[in-house]
Amino acid sequence: MTQRRTASALVIDDEAPALDELSYLLRSTFSFAPVDAAQNPGDAFRYLQDRSYDIVFLDVRMPALNGIELGNVLRRFATPPAIVFVTAYEEYAVRAFDLGACDYLLKPVSSARLRTALGRALGPSLGRSPDQPDPPPDDPSATIPVEVAGRTRFVHRDQVRWVEAEGDYVRLHTLDGSAYLVRMPISHLEERWSAYGFIRIHRGFLVPFKHITEFSVTNGVHAVTVAGQSLPVSRRHVRDVRDRILRAGRRGLSCPRQTPRRSSRGPPRASPAPAASWWYGGRIRPWCRTTCRDSATCGTTPSTAGCSSGRSCARSSACPSCASCSPSR
Repeated sequence: MTQRRTASALVIDDEAPALDELSYLLRSTFSFAPVDAAQNPGDAFRYLQDRSYDIVFLDVRMPALNGIELGNVLRRFATPPAIVFVTAYEEYAVRAFDLGACDYLLKPVSSARLRTALGRALGPSLGRSPDQPDPPPDDPSATIPVEVAGRTRFVHRDQVRWVEAEGDYVRLHTLDGSAYLVRMPISHLEERWSAYGFIRIHRGFLVPFKHITEFSVTNGVHAVTVAGQSLPVSRRHVRDVRDRILRAGRRGLSCPRQTPRRSSRGPPRASPAPAASWWYGGRIRPWCRTTCRDSATCGTTPSTAGCSSGRSCARSSACPSCASCSPSR
């Protein structure tokens, strides 16, 4: 087993119990060292003058300087630390991800949720506790053997569009419209595939996040669309699904500034209509304004509408197929 680098952390929270609990988790469960704790921004700046940190955990509501303002300062550092917000309030999530936060945790923080945040901020190796083994070089979970008419087929993980639980079995719904019944609890498959982008949206459904094309709320009922199929999202999993969509959207909100071309013949053409927003009619749709040859790939790409430059994007740089697409007019 390879020796892992020890990461350093600074925890900033004006509430002593929350500060002590998070610091203890970082030291004991994940062996961070050092883990420094500050109850106000003044103490935090004194720590930051003495050393640099791999990751900083920020409460939002604090006296003098709140966490959002402090995060603005941190991201201007020559070598900014990874930032994770830890708060009891949901309403600051969008502003936090605008700052480039790696994650947004709601109190109380569990060790499992903290592990996920550390993996996003520092990479999988630092997101694991010391007693967890390093992953094997090969990936035995990439394929699932299924029995079909007396023959054994191997279904690759990338072919699966969603997984449906049926008691002690799961049904794998694949890209070609087939469905395969496998004797395996959905919780076991979640453990094996969560590192590869599969998320639990309901006790009966597991889906690859990259294939979610829509998140909707109708009469208080949440749902996502995957491969044209509407699947329910339980109240227990709504927060995680929504946070992931927000993070994906913020990563897609970068677009180059473009100077409109003026023709020498006649007056300048009118600017194209702005790209549609993610939010409308109680739905979130990640898509880009292109006529794309690979509509399935393009359809899963977050829209770049609402760019900080104030301009609308004709194409999305995040879409792997948009490089060969022509803008829609």
